[in-house]
Amino acid sequence: MHTLINYLTGSNWHLSVKIGSTVMLILTFAGIVFTILMENRNPIKAIAYILLLIFIPIVGLVVYYYLGRDLRKKRRFTLKGSKDEVLFAKYWQSQRTEIEQMQLELRHLVGNKQELSAMLLNTRQSVLTKNNHVKLLINGEEKFPEVLAALKAAKHHIHIEYYMIAADDIGNTVIDILVEKLNQGVQVRFIYDDVGSNNIKKLPRILKENGASVYPFSPLLVDLYLNANYRNHRKIIVVDGNVGFVGGINLDDRYVNNGKHDLYWRDTHLKIEGDAVNLLQLQFLMSYRYCSKEIFPFEAPFFGRSAPLIGTCFTDIVASGPDSEWPMAMECILMAINVAKRRIRITNPYFIPTEQLLTALQMAALAGKDVQLLLPFKSDSFIVQHAALSYMKPLLAAGVKVFFYTRGFIHAKTMVIDDNLAWVSSVNFDNRSFFLNCEIGALVYDKETAARLDRAFDEDLLYSLPLQETRWNKRNLAKRFMDSVCRLLTPLL
Repeated sequence: MHTLINYLTGSNWHLSVKIGSTVMLILTFAGIVFTILMENRNPIKAIAYILLLIFIPIVGLVVYYYLGRDLRKKRRFTLKGSKDEVLFAKYWQSQRTEIEQMQLELRHLVGNKQELSAMLLNTRQSVLTKNNHVKLLINGEEKFPEVLAALKAAKHHIHIEYYMIAADDIGNTVIDILVEKLNQGVQVRFIYDDVGSNNIKKLPRILKENGASVYPFSPLLVDLYLNANYRNHRKIIVVDGNVGFVGGINLDDRYVNNGKHDLYWRDTHLKIEGDAVNLLQLQFLMSYRYCSKEIFPFEAPFFGRSAPLIGTCFTDIVASGPDSEWPMAMECILMAINVAKRRIRITNPYFIPTEQLLTALQMAALAGKDVQLLLPFKSDSFIVQHAALSYMKPLLAAGVKVFFYTRGFIHAKTMVIDDNLAWVSSVNFDNRSFFLNCEIGALVYDKETAARLDRAFDEDLLYSLPLQETRWNKRNLAKRFMDSVCRLLTPLL
């Protein structure tokens, strides 16, 4: 007995504790590595997490716990999916004849670009709409007057879902209008991302006190354990079910270039009137159901059909998120590149393409298509900036034309394919937008909209510098090394 006490209280006991702790730590890390392997995720991303766990164990554990776990198939994200798929299927069956006729019309109008719409329809992601009028809005100077006018004209409901709203001049103006409409009996539902809207201050409280339904998407303190990594990056406004806004511009003063901020902010948005607003409404109400558990019927005044005379602009709405079976935003971009006949013009602030997209751009350029890529000269992220630069050499070698925007920060996420397909969205060219965030965009099959976006691209080129392959290949070793190191981190971004 005396020997046993000495063993338990002596150095042997401490040694046993250390050995036991070490074994537990090893088993924990082995379990994490096994989980990463069993998820069958992208091999490059899996290797990045495993190496991080091996070489910086504690940091690697924290990074994986909060940023690396794949919760997209977990039950908390299915609330936005299964029931909506059933409703979508019923709607598709009821409208099948009309939808098939519109697909034939679109094929005649834009050729093989109709395949994008067919893919969205077959995967139950979107229903092609025709009776639309689409207006391109450049920067906050054009967007906010349109948004404020639409909000002031609301009669029944206003639905807002935004990554970022700030308690500044724009944010306060929007809230003042919403309070005024609430006092007139208009319903207001408001969703904001709890990470992106870190300067929202007392605005949610003001709305709630006046009768609005307000929800933070995945509150950080509540959901830190489960899904702090999955953010709502969408920008959606729907007014009375017949006017909608979508694109890249947040509710923030910085998007208005009125001299208040030193940095010029360049971005793009869309105002949509017509049947496509139903699809924006559907995406908002799915997010709202996720936050509030409240279900809405597919009926007026939330859903309806527009008069045929409103416009003839064919439009699809593309949504993706952690609940998506397919990374639909990425796949739409990839297919758009592949079906291009003559020219591809892409503007994006965060360019960390997947291997599929990188290869598609190279193949398009090698096939003789005019591939133009417009990126910010200086990003707001050091790692993203240098990681993006690491992709320039293979793109230039294939014949892709790269331009750096120097007037300020270009935040637009747009694409123009040939002269009849336009893409305006919230989607960045990175893993986070493709696989983790809730994102949204509009595919507009229309020559007039494509021409307006082309003109905006041409104007942006006036403030841009072309990247010359010969000069780029002469960059010093230190810069190239930094680019390569940051690129190693891209699977984790």
